Amino acid sequence: MKPRSKILIIAGSDSSGGAGVQADIKTVTSLGGYAMTAITAVTAQNTNGVHSVFPIKPKEIEKQILFTCSDIKPDAVKIGMLHSSKVITAVIRSLKKIRIRQIILDPVMVAKGGTRLINDSAIKILIDSLIKKSLIITPNIPEAEVITKSKIRNLDDMIKASKTILKLGAKNVLLKGGHRKSKKVEDVYLGEYGFKVFKNKKFKTKNTHGTGCSLSSAIALFLSCGKPLKTSCELGIKYVNQSIKSNLNYGKGNGPVNHLNSIEVNKDFL
Repeated sequence: MKPRSKILIIAGSDSSGGAGVQADIKTVTSLGGYAMTAITAVTAQNTNGVHSVFPIKPKEIEKQILFTCSDIKPDAVKIGMLHSSKVITAVIRSLKKIRIRQIILDPVMVAKGGTRLINDSAIKILIDSLIKKSLIITPNIPEAEVITKSKIRNLDDMIKASKTILKLGAKNVLLKGGHRKSKKVEDVYLGEYGFKVFKNKKFKTKNTHGTGCSLSSAIALFLSCGKPLKTSCELGIKYVNQSIKSNLNYGKGNGPVNHLNSIEVNKDFL
């Protein structure tokens, strides 16, 4: 099997393998793509939380992006954890040079355990500049609350927040509803291709670490293969839901999802 497309992942590393660039690589690979990376930070973490964050210098991040893309041009770019305004500026500068239209922005701000992963000045430049350069932004409810400076309690609030994000310059937004206490998960798409609420069953599990990273990478993969944006969102949500349903139950805290749920292993390798 040959990879269907090439994805550049710009994100932080998760030593436990559940989120960040590790989750991105697993997602892209399991869905049949080729993953390349530019690491923005190295974290020491496990399912109980983040112990430390070691930032990579902006110039080194820029080198990773440009040197990689000068040899293998990606079909889409997925952006995750960007911890400072200087890093975001370096990424924006790099994106101008590589000229990729399909940019998926997952505005990672807080780890599952509550650790803040981005500072206030970085949030401002992300809102003022990077959102406008992305084809779609995929915030969860806490992230959307930070971006819109509003409280999100229900579906109507999610729709209002999505409209606000569009007014800030976003072309498309997929607002993820997994943080709401409800029997179903409602994810709101709003943008150039209309409006849709994706409704799915909510699985009772604590093992959801890395779902946001995985979803944005899945969307990037499907988009890069020529799927329409709304279809890519729907397929990405389906992939993540199946990964959650598997309920790996690794670790003592918020465990990872099963990225391998889409793979059928050849019996010759068993």
